[in-house]
Amino acid sequence: MKINIIGTSGSGKSTLARRIATALALPCIEMDTLYWQPDWQGTPDEVFVSKLEAALDASPGWVLDGNYNRTRAIKWREVDLVVWVDYGFVRTLRQAVIRAITRAWTQQELWPGTGNRESFRRSFLSRESILIWTLKTWRSNRVRYQADMDNPAYAHIRFVRITSRQQADALIAGLQSAR
Repeated sequence: MKINIIGTSGSGKSTLARRIATALALPCIEMDTLYWQPDWQGTPDEVFVSKLEAALDASPGWVLDGNYNRTRAIKWREVDLVVWVDYGFVRTLRQAVIRAITRAWTQQELWPGTGNRESFRRSFLSRESILIWTLKTWRSNRVRYQADMDNPAYAHIRFVRITSRQQADALIAGLQSAR
């Protein structure tokens, strides 16, 4: 099975991706790990695409965590299921704030080998704030993901929209029983 988890930053994509990967014994591929370099530098698109293709080709099944819409042609080429984590705005923002505080407090490295860590200043007082990104993209992501679900070009893909923890739990149970 090849699954892509999408959703706004802070929605719980990574958590759901890890849960599904564990339940199905599939590798979990985090797109941010492929993209981010030290000092918060992004990977050039041609290198990023190459890394993504290599990661997807490395296993017959996977759970891919991430949006990066410019990679849609690659990540959806053979995808079986796209799971849209679409929790409400208040919940998504609350989760993003809690995550930002936790990461800034613990100073955990976000992606191995990058040295990238959140800080209170970066999270709450910077233009690069993930919280600002969440605020700016929540509504536009909902419009885009709904359009993707309705797009005949993606009719071959099974889409599931998750709006509650109960739906996420039911999805995982259903995926496990279908194996």
